[in-house]
Amino acid sequence: MLEGMDSRGNLQVIKAKVPLSEMFGYVTQLRSLSSGRATSTMEFSHYNPAPNNIAEEVMAKNKGKVKDDE
Repeated sequence: MLEGMDSRGNLQVIKAKVPLSEMFGYVTQLRSLSSGRATSTMEFSHYNPAPNNIAEEVMAKNKGKVKDDE
């Protein structure tokens, strides 16, 4: 979710909140698109529940891998 854009001198600063899973590969793409001039920073914001389809997939992969202490 785009939160805003600011100008700092001749720079453009973009603030947005995105899932961490969407950030993999972002820095490489950003640096490629900007000919190596752009930089980025990330900061933790909050936790959200995983979507049902993702949660079910994770649980299915881990089913049977965890042993009860009984």
